[in-house]
This record gives sequence, structure tokens and C-alpha cells, in this order.
Amino acid sequence: MILGSLFQLMALVGVFYTLAALVVAGRRTAMAANLRAEAASVTLLKPLYGSEPRLSANLQTFLDQDYPASIEMICGVQRSDDPAAETVRALRSLDPRVTLCIDGRRHGSNGKVANLINMTPHIGNDLVVLSDSDMAVEPDYLVRIAAALAAPGVGAATCLYAGRGDAGFWSRLAAAGISYQFLPSVMMGLALGLARPCMGSTIAMRRETLDRIGGFAPFADVLADDHAIGEAVRALGLAVVVPPMIVIHGCTETSLGAVARHELRWNATVRGLDPIGFAGSIVTYPIPLALLGLLSPTPIAAFILIAACAARVALMLRIDRLTGRNSAPSWVLPLRDIFSLILFAGSFFIRSVDWRGERLRMEQDGRVSAKSEFD
Repeated sequence: MILGSLFQLMALVGVFYTLAALVVAGRRTAMAANLRAEAASVTLLKPLYGSEPRLSANLQTFLDQDYPASIEMICGVQRSDDPAAETVRALRSLDPRVTLCIDGRRHGSNGKVANLINMTPHIGNDLVVLSDSDMAVEPDYLVRIAAALAAPGVGAATCLYAGRGDAGFWSRLAAAGISYQFLPSVMMGLALGLARPCMGSTIAMRRETLDRIGGFAPFADVLADDHAIGEAVRALGLAVVVPPMIVIHGCTETSLGAVARHELRWNATVRGLDPIGFAGSIVTYPIPLALLGLLSPTPIAAFILIAACAARVALMLRIDRLTGRNSAPSWVLPLRDIFSLILFAGSFFIRSVDWRGERLRMEQDGRVSAKSEFD
């Protein structure tokens, strides 16, 4: 009875949290960007690894920009036979603004950062925008980024993102987690002044700022490299801002195991950065908490479960309206929330993570060691 009542209380808190997120998401709909900014030439950095279902189309969205200054895209791989390299070669044959950098040097345990370090000498413009390979953007993306960076005291810009399933059901399950759990949580954190985001969806800064933080080398052994880059910019006394737009993350998972490995790594990373905040995020899963509340089967428990389902569906519809897309059907939502709570609990027992097929051990200081270093 006591345990059931505790879960009911947590679920009820989760319902109120979800309703608050619903309000915050509604307010964000009305936000508009100040698009007046002096345009600087842009270098887009794309660290790549392996094949992805919509890699070429995703990259193309960063080139198809309504932007008044010049754009160059540098795509980096570590092996000439990487499938991503062939995609880039095809894209380069159609657009001379694309450069392929093949460099196998490793500078630490984080392969993505090693890629970025190898690409840095090829940067030719004043504005540097790096983003993950699975991102897609609208034609006004760079204009909004430039406008954000033009504000006084701003050192970097990052972007909120929603999920899009590119590889069947499991990828849509992953997309639902991004759109209906992660995105509202970040919005709430921003609204309450608690979040300090800097995400792989976009990290944009001036070349001068990149040089001042030491380039990418200081993050060669950091798992949460995007977060660490943001903190380095803030340490200079500069702000990291979030422009009023939402970009798209293309999810490519093809199995439940792939989703679990990816999200366990994600959860373990967040837990390492903010253990108290991560523990408190349990209230963002009101549906499974309400189901556990049925351990004390009372009319109140049933009411809380109904309220939790209604609140979560309402938030889902609000996010769909905000992003202009549906990441997953509504019947997936309870399954997604139950799965998320299981992964939330599992992340407390994670000591190593899978990153693109490589096992990395998590160290106490937030750094990682490659498997070969601790076998």
C-alpha cells in the first residue's frame, strides 16, 4: 500500500509537470526571431561515420539555405572506404562547396572529436557551425543562427530538436523519445532557467571563439563533448543561446537493442553531468508511474492513470503542432514511456557505453577511455 501510494504521488507530480510543459511549449510557438544580422561566411563541419538512410538528403538541407553570404561544407571521415565518404563524393560532384576530409589520426577516445580536430585546418570562414550527421534543417537555419550570434555577449548558439524515424518502427520509437520526452524537458529547463544546453544538433560560434577555447583538442576524451564545448564558451563569460527554431534529428535505429544502447549511453551521460537533476527527471514518466500506482488499486489510482495518459497525449499533440510533424502514433506513447522508465533505472548501473560499435568506459571526471585501454 505504501509503495503504491508513493508511485501515485510521483505520477501526480508528473501530471502537473506535463501540464506545465504543455503551457511552455504553447508559448514557444509564438516566439519569433530577429532575422536582421550582418551575414558572415560560414563553414559547416560534418563529422561522419558509416552509412545512414538519409545522409545525403540531410546534408543537402544545410546547403539549401536562404543565406546571403558564402557557405562551405567540410565532411570528415577517418577511412577512405567509409560508406559516408562515397555519399560525400556524390554530393561534391553536384556542389563544389563540399569538401571531403579523410584523416585517420586519433587524438583521444572520442572519435567524433578526433574527426573535428582533423577537419579544423580546413576551416576557411569566420562563422563555424558543427552539427551531427543525422540532422536536417529548414532554409532559414543559417540566417537564424547568424542573428543569434550577432547579439552582444553571445559566444555560441545551439538548437532544440525533434525526432524523425528514418528506418522503420524502432526508429520511430526512438524519435518519440526525443520529441515527446527530451524536447519538452529542455523547454521546461530553459523556461525555469535550469538548463544550460549545448547540443550536437548545432554548435555555432565564431572562429575566434573556437580558438579561444583551445579548438576541439580539450574535448578529445570527453563523452559529452557538446556539453563541454558549451561550458568552455560560458567560461569565457559568453552566453550560449537557443534560437527560436527546432531542427530535425533523423533516428536510424533498426532494433530495440540499438535504441536501448543509444539511450543508455545518453542517460548515463546526463546522469554523470547532473545526477540530482537526472534523478528528479523520473517525474517525466507519469504513465508508468501511474501503472505502478495500481499496486494500491483505488479509484484515485485509476483517476491518476487516466489523467497521466490524457496529459501526455495533449503534450504530444502540442509538440506535433509546434514541429509540424508526428514522430510516432499515439498508441506508441505508453510503450515509449514504460521503455524510458526502464532505461532510466538501468542507467544507474552503466559503467561503460557503446559509441558507434566501440565500447568506452566512463571515468569519474566525465572523460572516457577506449576499450583497448582497460581490457
